[in-house]
Amino acid sequence: MEQKKGQRLVLFPLPLQGHMNPMLELANILHSRGFSITFIHTTFNSLNPSNYPHFTFHSFPDGLSPTEVSTSKNDILSFLLHLNTKCVQPFKDCLATLLSQAALDVKPYTCLIYDGLLNFTQAVSCSLNLPTVVLRTGGASSFVVFAAFPLLWEKGYLPIQESRLEEQVIEFPPLKVKDIPTMNTPNQEKFVEFLKAIIKAAKASSGIIWNTFEDLEQPSLESLKNQLNIPMFPIGPFHKYNSTSSSSSSSLLIEDKSSISWLNTQAPKSVIYVSFGSLAVIGEAQFLEIAWGLANSKHPFLWVVRPASVNGAEWLESLPKGFVEELGGRGHIVKWAPQKEVLSHVAVGAFWTHNGWNSTLESICEGVPMICMPCFSDQKVNAVYVSRVWKVGIQLENGKFERGEIEQSIRKLMKENEGEEIRCRALKLKDKSISCLVQGGSSYQSLNSLVSHLLSLE
Repeated sequence: MEQKKGQRLVLFPLPLQGHMNPMLELANILHSRGFSITFIHTTFNSLNPSNYPHFTFHSFPDGLSPTEVSTSKNDILSFLLHLNTKCVQPFKDCLATLLSQAALDVKPYTCLIYDGLLNFTQAVSCSLNLPTVVLRTGGASSFVVFAAFPLLWEKGYLPIQESRLEEQVIEFPPLKVKDIPTMNTPNQEKFVEFLKAIIKAAKASSGIIWNTFEDLEQPSLESLKNQLNIPMFPIGPFHKYNSTSSSSSSSLLIEDKSSISWLNTQAPKSVIYVSFGSLAVIGEAQFLEIAWGLANSKHPFLWVVRPASVNGAEWLESLPKGFVEELGGRGHIVKWAPQKEVLSHVAVGAFWTHNGWNSTLESICEGVPMICMPCFSDQKVNAVYVSRVWKVGIQLENGKFERGEIEQSIRKLMKENEGEEIRCRALKLKDKSISCLVQGGSSYQSLNSLVSHLLSLE
């Protein structure tokens, strides 16, 4: 569709890996549709402007102490609360300066697109008379549950009681109490208040952009549209758009390209790819069960073990002596991998994942069946949808996390009839993720609507 060129947008990402990636992908999509992109970002996990010469960057001092930064690894809620408190004034100063400079230009900024977890942003932008659009980097199905937290609290599901873990959440089938997406925090009441602030800010915005597609989450999208009563733009999957803009990696960790050269030596659909994302930390005993479960399955595996992701260890010290050597090349362990490239590789037959939304969506887009091991927050809901709604994976249940169960789950997915049925469903969902982006597809049409909407905010 035709449009006037050069309308300017400000984008403000949450400075965590799983949030920065989709914001940068969205920036590339909008840039390819003629928008000029300016990023405002924190000094923590600062973006590298040299990787994106087609964007403009402005950073501000976030004021986070080393202690507050460290909470991003073990108490995400505390980190988010610090961020939403300490960034208010420096962000406002940075944005105000940007807008005053733009006022002298013939092309002022059209709106601010911000990560939905930065809920303070809405009020700041409103005070400066700049319209806002929210980017939700998670799925719609988990957000429906988050939006219902006050109801879940009222109904007595929260705080979660050990004795009720297997009880059905009647309001949200097929969720059980254990699947409610709580955070690893000692103060669940603060979490509920934080979610209320997110919903309030979203309702006050001019719309929400979703990294999902209608064939995947239509019921949840429809429910949210009715609840929030603002425009919704499900234009995903972001990473599958063909953009002429730079495709530089936004990874905060160095990607080990030996992952690909090792995969090139493996048979088609034979490899288990294992990665639990950029934040999850596991115990030493759990780590060893994973190691032996993978080894005993007799399947080749590519395992991402992020440095310091095992309690009390820098990297692989917890593995038994000679473990890697005894695999005889059947296992390849790296600190970080180019995940999109790995999942699209012909050798990969399954993905053992923490079910962060980016990982879940990337696996769906490649038709790769999943073994689900959610750790916290929306990952729990994502895992339920993968295993019980879309049925493109299986879930390792709580309390069954031991090497025998792991080996059995791998064999089920890779060798048995149930695994073959899961693979067929995964491939059909992959086809839908492709068709939604072509002319006439739901995401294609939604992107056109988003472009028109952003232009109308001038």
